[in-house]
Amino acid sequence: MSGVRGRHQAGRWLVVALTVIALVVIYGPVAWLLISSLSTRAELLSVPPHWIPQNITFENYYRVFTSAAGTRDVAHVFRASLLNSTIVAGAVTLISLCIGTLSGYAFSRIEFRGRQLGLLAIIGTRMLPEISIVVPLYIIAASLDILDTKLVLILLYLSYTLPFVVWMMASFFETLPREIEDAALIDGCSRLQALWRVILPISGPGLASTAIFAFLLAWDEFFFALIFTSSEAAKTVPVAISEFTGRYAVDYTAMATGGVLAAIPAVLLAVVFQRYIVKGLTAGAVKG
Repeated sequence: MSGVRGRHQAGRWLVVALTVIALVVIYGPVAWLLISSLSTRAELLSVPPHWIPQNITFENYYRVFTSAAGTRDVAHVFRASLLNSTIVAGAVTLISLCIGTLSGYAFSRIEFRGRQLGLLAIIGTRMLPEISIVVPLYIIAASLDILDTKLVLILLYLSYTLPFVVWMMASFFETLPREIEDAALIDGCSRLQALWRVILPISGPGLASTAIFAFLLAWDEFFFALIFTSSEAAKTVPVAISEFTGRYAVDYTAMATGGVLAAIPAVLLAVVFQRYIVKGLTAGAVKG
């Protein structure tokens, strides 16, 4: 009996140890990012490093938000990039959800020849590496005179966000019972009316999770933004953060501050939608 109890205790301690290691791996970089943003440059580069700042300072945040609006310094460009990223990511998320929901519903509910092949072809476009298509896309954008604009980023981001949304929504609609939709059709609703009045009201969890992923895909994208933008008119947050790296030095505290500020909108969005997802899951699709 004591041997069994000892193995049980050892198993519990092993689980606790692995859990602690996992938490350190997950939250360690986030904690160090926050610590770096609250440290001075001299303290951050000290040897040995100070894991907890001895002199906490908000000077880095002050620099980002108080630089002169008429200047072209990095902090001002970063503030402009926050607005650009919000506009681009918001537009991409909204357009992707509108088009992707209709497309996903069609692939899920309407039987037509080549349905499965078409769905696989759509998601297959996500497998193309960005570097392989950047040259033709750049030529097309240059010919349309939309380089260094928010419009070109929205169109580019839709090219890989929309297939993901279509696939996610089609998979989610497959999990919904067809009987509730059939009942609406029998009562005289058209396909679009059944989608709008019956399916979408119970699709909160799918729409919320898909919106989060679509927003994060657009918010975090770096490669296309680096190639297709060159000024604060369209430059996004990832590109602006990379510009804290100078030719002869790297402003680590500014990069950390930019990383914290860039993470805040995504975290807030995830928290808000997480509550909505839990509410939708606990409410259930069909009652009675």
